[in-house]
Amino acid sequence: MRFLSSALLLAAAVTAADKGRPSLKDSVYKNPKASVDARVSDLLSRMTIEEKASQLLQGDIRNWMNETTGALNQTGLEWSTRYRGNSFYVGVPVPNEWLSEHIKKAQDYIQNQTYLGIPAFVQTEGIHGFLAHNATIFNSPIAHACSWNPALVQDMAVVIAKEARAIGVNQLFAPVADLARELRHGRVEETYGEDGFLAGEFAHAYVKGAQSAGVSAMVKHFAAFGSTEQGLNTGPVHGGEREMRTTFLPSYKRAIVDGGAFSIMTAYHSYDGIPAVSDPHLLTDILRDEWRYKYFTMTDAGASDRLCKDFKMCAANPIDKTAIVQYILPAGGDVEMGGGSYSFQEIPALVASGKIKEKLVDTAVSRVLKAKFELGLFETPFPGLPSEEANKVIHAADHVALAQKLDAESIVLLENHNNVLPLRKDASVAVIGPMAHGFMNYGDYVIVNSSTRGVTPLDGIKTVSQGTVTYAKGCERWSTSQAGFAEAIAAAEAADVAVVVVGTWSRDQNELWQGLNATTGEHVDVNSLDLVGAQEPLVRAIVATGKPTVVVFSSGKPITAPWISENAAALVQQFYPSEQGGAALASVLFGDVNPSGKLAVSFPRYVGDLPIYYDHWNSGRDANPDAGMAHENGTLVFGHQYVLGDPRPLYEFGYGLSYSAFEYSNVAVDKQSVSAKDTVTLSVTVKNASDRDGQEVVQLYVKDLIASVVVPNIQLKGFEKVSLKAGESKRVSIKVRMQDLGVWNARMKYVVEPGDFVFLVGASSNDFRGNVTVTLK
Repeated sequence: MRFLSSALLLAAAVTAADKGRPSLKDSVYKNPKASVDARVSDLLSRMTIEEKASQLLQGDIRNWMNETTGALNQTGLEWSTRYRGNSFYVGVPVPNEWLSEHIKKAQDYIQNQTYLGIPAFVQTEGIHGFLAHNATIFNSPIAHACSWNPALVQDMAVVIAKEARAIGVNQLFAPVADLARELRHGRVEETYGEDGFLAGEFAHAYVKGAQSAGVSAMVKHFAAFGSTEQGLNTGPVHGGEREMRTTFLPSYKRAIVDGGAFSIMTAYHSYDGIPAVSDPHLLTDILRDEWRYKYFTMTDAGASDRLCKDFKMCAANPIDKTAIVQYILPAGGDVEMGGGSYSFQEIPALVASGKIKEKLVDTAVSRVLKAKFELGLFETPFPGLPSEEANKVIHAADHVALAQKLDAESIVLLENHNNVLPLRKDASVAVIGPMAHGFMNYGDYVIVNSSTRGVTPLDGIKTVSQGTVTYAKGCERWSTSQAGFAEAIAAAEAADVAVVVVGTWSRDQNELWQGLNATTGEHVDVNSLDLVGAQEPLVRAIVATGKPTVVVFSSGKPITAPWISENAAALVQQFYPSEQGGAALASVLFGDVNPSGKLAVSFPRYVGDLPIYYDHWNSGRDANPDAGMAHENGTLVFGHQYVLGDPRPLYEFGYGLSYSAFEYSNVAVDKQSVSAKDTVTLSVTVKNASDRDGQEVVQLYVKDLIASVVVPNIQLKGFEKVSLKAGESKRVSIKVRMQDLGVWNARMKYVVEPGDFVFLVGASSNDFRGNVTVTLK
């Protein structure tokens, strides 16, 4: 890194000046027994405006670590610490030992060589695994939500945090609390699905897990980022405040407020014409004044520059850094991430000129310091372990086993015609398809070269099968060429059953930004949800052999392929897998694991059906539309909603089959006449009416029959995943607070209105097995 000589001279001068400052021997902020507020107040009172500004800027380990040699640039470390002291990013694909060494050197330098010794947050990605070499790779967040088992995700977050702490990382850019309401958007795979209640439970579980292990979560992207215009990354989001509060904010509030997250990442987009990065209503009125959030927010990488470059709210050539600070800081934005122009470095000059009040800076800095004290950074600035010990933590056997368990519980059985699944273990199996072998089909946010390690579908099937297993790729994922079809057809004809693995693909953290082909991931958006290239023709060719064909979608988002649903013998959805993905898949295909996943996102028949989420607002999608259809033989049946289509999802939210059959009976509530302060307990008896042990996700939806404003037609308000042995019955109880059934009325006040609420219980958002009405007086 190159530095201006004037900056070096200034740093030297300030270092010399530190020697004349008061002794810190009995400072309150250094006393771990003092209250956090007292420590923050004491430390803040001792800070210069330059030190305060430094706590509002992110640094990068590459400021002092040479990526090629691992050498230390001491001048770079001193410079970065002085001017970008809030944190430093370490998601760099170098040996873990280098990262740990340079993290420790930085924290040691801060403690021993700077006057105040304010430790830094050490940051990297972690949505489905610690972003470092050999760290355990879990399946994608959209898959996590299909497990409907937040406890497993809490366990996963503990694992990710332990692996991160082992080399000194103390803050993870996770979880993502965005919703998958716009399926063309490339980042569907990073979300916990389309529903705010479900996403909130998983985001909450992640925060609690990571922070229980001593690592700060950073909830992102605040707020409503995943529904951009045309599905284009960072595009505008259209909606009003009622939709924001009703649909989008609940998942964030569950993670941020209930979870106690120490930090929040703001988003790239604008909502209703206001950039999220500088939205005072969102960041101050709601987050601070209503939610009473005490910790800090940070911009996403380069997001501050978008105010000038993309939103055209200030001059962009050169970037008007003064305007950026004046937009973000007063709005409630606290820290500026790197990747842009580092406008927050202008804070000292802006305070000196009177353009920004120092009290505003103090507020932002106090939020940062509060998080650092609460997390215990002043007592343990470097939690890393010696290399040998760290290697025992990273990729530990129990971590890998958890990855496989979560993956298996996330797999969703979509079709099982004639009960072709589970497969006989002695059956001869032809494994076919470009996603079946040759690389691991992970989602984004994995370290460089991750696709070269892990258990592929072919690997997993070979391990479990007791019969003959053959393999043919059939086609490349990115090509229309059918040159490999003949080999694949021959393999299928020679086998008892064919397993064809097709889908979408993403790239690792380096490849994603190199312009290499991909069909999902950050900044990789689509205008079609169909299989790319020769993949669907390959499936059709294998089905045409007459051999039972099990199709597996390995993808980061729903795929539109109604023909496959109808004609394949079975259809399995495995959203981007863990490193044990092939083992998890094989365990389901051969029946060692009974599938229990349920969809966290609805599947359309065609991209033109979007949006397809289940909780559309009243007056939306009709339950029985006048649907038309274009048949495969060319026959056209005309309707009106749609003329040649159907607005209903092909597979609805909450849908998923099992090898078991479950019966529901005796639905009841503990009280049917209630007040707004009451909690209602719904109970239902669920029976496993089969000869196979299994798990069922019991889902509770609520319908507000009459409201003073338009509301969602139904909303998920509770669920429980229950294990049942063959023939076993259990009484399942789910609690709902009536206070959570309110609406944002015409005056934008949250009220719980009197009236009737129907509690619907069942196996999906369109498969209700019983209901009861509760009346709020």
